[in-house]
Amino acid sequence: MDVIEAIRTTGACRYFKPDPVSDEVLARLFDAARHGPQGGNRQPVRYIVVRDPPVKKQLQEWYLRCWKAHLAAGYRARTSAGSGGVSNVIRDADHLANHLDEVPVLIVVCAVLSSLVLPDAKLDRPTVAGGASIYPSVQNLLLAARNEGLGATLTTILCEVEIEVRELLGIPAELITCATLAVGYPDRPLPTRLTRAPVSEVAFSERYGEPLFTT
Repeated sequence: MDVIEAIRTTGACRYFKPDPVSDEVLARLFDAARHGPQGGNRQPVRYIVVRDPPVKKQLQEWYLRCWKAHLAAGYRARTSAGSGGVSNVIRDADHLANHLDEVPVLIVVCAVLSSLVLPDAKLDRPTVAGGASIYPSVQNLLLAARNEGLGATLTTILCEVEIEVRELLGIPAELITCATLAVGYPDRPLPTRLTRAPVSEVAFSERYGEPLFTT
């Protein structure tokens, strides 16, 4: 698959067939992931593949609890005006929360905290720069999954219960949890076009608010 086509069509998949994903395919995903950029080439990212039904069920129960709390707090999703997509996004996310244990492969993304470069750690806000050594590798994995005809979605909800997940999966204290990926063969057609804000709203020239492009 052309890389630009993969970028433009790698949307969240929340409906999966029960078909297993082979170790050969997974090996190709992780080979792509390991080539993602990281600060100082420290390679901090670790992946835990979860396929055991009882373990997936426990993760699903925690996930659903957290998801319901988000809904109760008024969680909303942005979509294009008039698309009716807000309800669709919530519906699809709710389906995943209720069926997470049925996804063929759950991948828990971890990182070695001491290997993350944190240039913003002293600022008076939560540090986010360390993610630059984590999520590019994750995106590589998602693009590789798209190339394999797999569907996937990235969620960070289980980070809310990191202590429980750490104990369940035997994650060492020096690692943090960063995301969970649901991966499998899609039960519905993958998107051919993603709904995103236009370039004029996200790219600026010289100063914030001065559009680089007008269309």
